[in-house]
Amino acid sequence: MIILIIIIIVVLVVVGIVLAIALIEAKKYGTKMKDEFVRICNSAFNRDTKRQGNLDKIVQFFGERNELTNADIRSSLGVSSRTTVRYMDELERTGKVVQLGKIGHTVTYRLK
Repeated sequence: MIILIIIIIVVLVVVGIVLAIALIEAKKYGTKMKDEFVRICNSAFNRDTKRQGNLDKIVQFFGERNELTNADIRSSLGVSSRTTVRYMDELERTGKVVQLGKIGHTVTYRLK
């Protein structure tokens, strides 16, 4: 019961923050708050959709090769080194890949 209340409070706080940002943006650009709210939500959705698409592409890259490096992924997707690390950490956490090596250029990934 307490967990549900905490979740509801967190959701309300997040929605409140997004509405506040939308109001600030609407005043700044002379647009409607509703339009800014929709723009913010679409931006978040599009970012998540792109991230998921990139994760799917990485898994497909393994069909072409047994092992991939961060450099392989970075150049194939056109993303930063840090983004590549976040993607690979997520794929490792979900059990799709395994990391070989510890740090630097010795790190490669293999499909599980």
